Amino acid sequence: MDAATWRALGRAFPGPVGLAAWVAVTLPAPLVFFEVTHRWEERQNVSTALWWTLGALPVLAAVVAARWTRYGGQRRSIPAFLGAVAVGTLIGAVFLGASMAVYRWGIPLQGTAEWWGVLASGALLVTAGAVIGHVIGLGSPRRGRLSDRHGHLIGGIVTVVGVLLAPVTVQLGAEDSTSRYDVTGYGGVGPYAAAARESGVVNLPAASRYAILAVGPAPQEPDCRVTGVGLAGRSAELVTIAPGDYGTDAVSYAWVASFSVPGPGTYALTCRSSDEQASYVVWETPDIRGAVGGLVHWPSVAIWSLGAVPGLLVIANTATRRRASRQEGTAPGQGRPQGS
Repeated sequence: MDAATWRALGRAFPGPVGLAAWVAVTLPAPLVFFEVTHRWEERQNVSTALWWTLGALPVLAAVVAARWTRYGGQRRSIPAFLGAVAVGTLIGAVFLGASMAVYRWGIPLQGTAEWWGVLASGALLVTAGAVIGHVIGLGSPRRGRLSDRHGHLIGGIVTVVGVLLAPVTVQLGAEDSTSRYDVTGYGGVGPYAAAARESGVVNLPAASRYAILAVGPAPQEPDCRVTGVGLAGRSAELVTIAPGDYGTDAVSYAWVASFSVPGPGTYALTCRSSDEQASYVVWETPDIRGAVGGLVHWPSVAIWSLGAVPGLLVIANTATRRRASRQEGTAPGQGRPQGS
């Protein structure tokens, strides 16, 4: 491809605003929507999440094909039509593959999806969207770019929204990617076992790592310590983003901390929190599949930084365009003519 084709391809590719919109529609949107429209103990199936991706695909392909048609040279010709459809389909396929990878390895929700069926449906939708986008591009003039002020404003809004949604996305993704988890408990601390701020007894069957679960509305940042054979008041490690909604209709649990013991035996558990009536129980560590199982332990700053990336890209792109415009305005031959 020549330089002009590469430039047209770069212009057709979704910019930072388009990328932010895609991420929002295909990742936090299905998780949050399912959370607010279903009972708390229900888990989302991966197929229902992928419907959001399939719904966004034709829109993405239409936008790409329309942009390619505007900037790709010959517009009303068979080669131009085929080129627009090919570019829209290709870029749409890349985005579809990325979403499928996220739900396959990053946030592997419960259930199964017909991956080949998703690919086939996605191919049809993205091709149809590209055809529609080419028609739209034929009849619409080139749109002006966002002004610097609007670009920085949109970037700031996207950054704030991303920072707020990132922890929610990780939490909901972790909950829905957890294998079946029925809480029984090895003991704990609380009104039914021992008064909060006093020791509760836990009987652990083996040397392993165990989870501390907050019962119901108990605060999710307790100061818990475990004492026993080989342990002298070891502090439990807090889970940065506590996955919850475990349990049954009667009560819910949230995984708030973890600790390890060197062997089986009876241990004492103390948990200090802002609620003196709070209850905490010890059980097996939840099996959270995929990369999201590690994200729940990341520092909050790292999670916020991930959420801020789309908005920061918008701001950086705006600043780059502004710098390029200034350089073009001061280039030789672009200045005002000097008087003789």
